[in-house]
Amino acid sequence: MSIQRFDVGPRMSEMAVHNGTVYLAGQIAEDGSQDITGQTQQVLAAIDKLLARAGSDKSKILRAQIYIKDLADFAAMNAVWEAWVVPGHTPPRATVQANLARPEWKIEMVVTAAV
Repeated sequence: MSIQRFDVGPRMSEMAVHNGTVYLAGQIAEDGSQDITGQTQQVLAAIDKLLARAGSDKSKILRAQIYIKDLADFAAMNAVWEAWVVPGHTPPRATVQANLARPEWKIEMVVTAAV
C-alpha cells in the first residue's frame, strides 16, 4: 500500500496516511503568547483541520499523546480537551510533562486516527 504524505518538508511531514490510518506530527500553537487555554484551543483546531484534509475527524482518533510544559496547567488543558472531544468517542490518551522545543510553547499533541 502506498503512503500519502502532506506538507512534506526537509525535516518532517505534517501528516501521513497509510492503510486507513492518519498519523499527525506534533501540533503546537501558532501564537505562543497565549495561555494554556488558548494554546490548547489552537492545537485542537489544527488537529481538526488536518484530520478533515485526510477525510477523518476527532470521533475517529485512535490515540492521543499530549506533552505539557507545566503540570500546573493540566486542569485548564483538560477543560478545553473535554469540551472538544466527542462524548462516547474519547480516545486512549497519555499526558506527560516535557520541555518543548521553544520556551513559549505550553503544549504539543500527537494524534493517530482512523480514516
